[in-house]
Amino acid sequence: MSASRSRNGLWMGRRVFGSTLSAAMAGLSGASKGWAATAAFKATPVRCPALEHEIRHVAARIADQKLANLFSRCLPNTLETAVVQGELDGRPDTFVLTGDIPAMWLRDSACQLHPYVAFAKGDKGLTRLFHGLFNRYIRSIAIDPYANAFWRDPVDTRRLDWAVHDETEMRPGVAERKWELDSLAFPIWIAHAYWRATGDGTPFDARWWEAMARIVAVFSEQRRLMGKGPYRFRRLSLQPSESQFGEGYGNPTRPVGLIHAGFRPSDDACQYPFNIPGNLFAAHALRLMAEMARAMGGPTALVEDAERLAASVQRAAEDHGQIRDRDGAVFWAYEVDGYGNTLFMDDANLPSLLSLPWLGIRTARDPVYVQTRKRVWSDANPWFFTGRFGSGIGGPHEGARMIWPLSLVTLAMTSRDDLEIASCLRELRDTDAGTGLLHESFDVDDPAKFTRPWFAWVNGMFGELILDLARHRPDLLRRPLPARYVGALSLSRP
Repeated sequence: MSASRSRNGLWMGRRVFGSTLSAAMAGLSGASKGWAATAAFKATPVRCPALEHEIRHVAARIADQKLANLFSRCLPNTLETAVVQGELDGRPDTFVLTGDIPAMWLRDSACQLHPYVAFAKGDKGLTRLFHGLFNRYIRSIAIDPYANAFWRDPVDTRRLDWAVHDETEMRPGVAERKWELDSLAFPIWIAHAYWRATGDGTPFDARWWEAMARIVAVFSEQRRLMGKGPYRFRRLSLQPSESQFGEGYGNPTRPVGLIHAGFRPSDDACQYPFNIPGNLFAAHALRLMAEMARAMGGPTALVEDAERLAASVQRAAEDHGQIRDRDGAVFWAYEVDGYGNTLFMDDANLPSLLSLPWLGIRTARDPVYVQTRKRVWSDANPWFFTGRFGSGIGGPHEGARMIWPLSLVTLAMTSRDDLEIASCLRELRDTDAGTGLLHESFDVDDPAKFTRPWFAWVNGMFGELILDLARHRPDLLRRPLPARYVGALSLSRP
């Protein structure tokens, strides 16, 4: 989600390094004019006294002062800088900037606001914030369920600069139209989390259930049991991962019951269109949808359709999405095509194979997950890197030797080992490049080289990690962090 243009006008990706931020924002290095437009958004800071108290309370109990300061700045980052509130059709509206790009990603926005769910009950400001978020999701899904990013104005006909020449059916309000399976799963996930935390079902009216029915329909359509469906996408780009194969429909798949995706959570094209963490997350989200609809008296047909589809996708993932090595160990593939071809890797963006327990899809003790986890955090994963400042997972989006802090947060979130968690905290603390915030990615040998100076998602998720540790492993935060990164460095190919 960062920008750079080649000399021929072809998009090479969306990378902007921290050292070039000022030039990019001024439009001096050919970066997107839309970036400068971020400054035109007047954020609506949302205050939550309970959250502010918790930040002070937890920070005071962290032994490492730099880590405490990083936590205090990161956790409220979205509430303070990335929320624009108002009304849309007479209802609360919440637009959530992804950070330094003036658009809202369905996935990012859900993850950005997830840390605040625990503080929403009884807080009027957060209640309005979440009601507005769900209204925004309803509107976005109605505009185009295949889109991944939207403008604040639902009739805005602009495109993100790198999407200007996309060959796809762009509609008003859409900033980018990459079909990513998780884009429709994350709104369900955050809605369920809010409902369980607060008991508040008022945002989930007939309009919400219509949106949910649309999600079920799109998931079913993209199983491609009866043909390719309506979605196609092509982009003129020097980055093959920015466009789609097969005349825009993606590489061929055998209809085995899995859901076909065009792009990964990283916005990179799928090599094999059955993304396994995405399908597992979709099945999980469908079960959450059915649970909510049943409890709230939603449409019976929706409950039945969601449960039936969830079970079918889950079976297909288990039948076609697992790999068995020569020693008999079973682990998850990252992508498959239904013909027997598999890709093993993991990407830092969620849903990832590493993140399955954090998203509620599998337990951390699940044998298949344990085998998968060993492999993704090792050189069996082509996007796992080790360097002078530690180890972590990146992805094709930013290229070789660029670690995403998201992967370190996810490793710690899913770990049961204090030393591993403390090692992640140390690496996160030492790779902020002196900014007091985390970034999209950093060079494993030089954290001063980083992308996305303002990447709100990782800031909030890091804050959520510290809150979780304060509740369940408070002694870990009271101890000094290890002097060097240990744990993951010792892993090698299984």
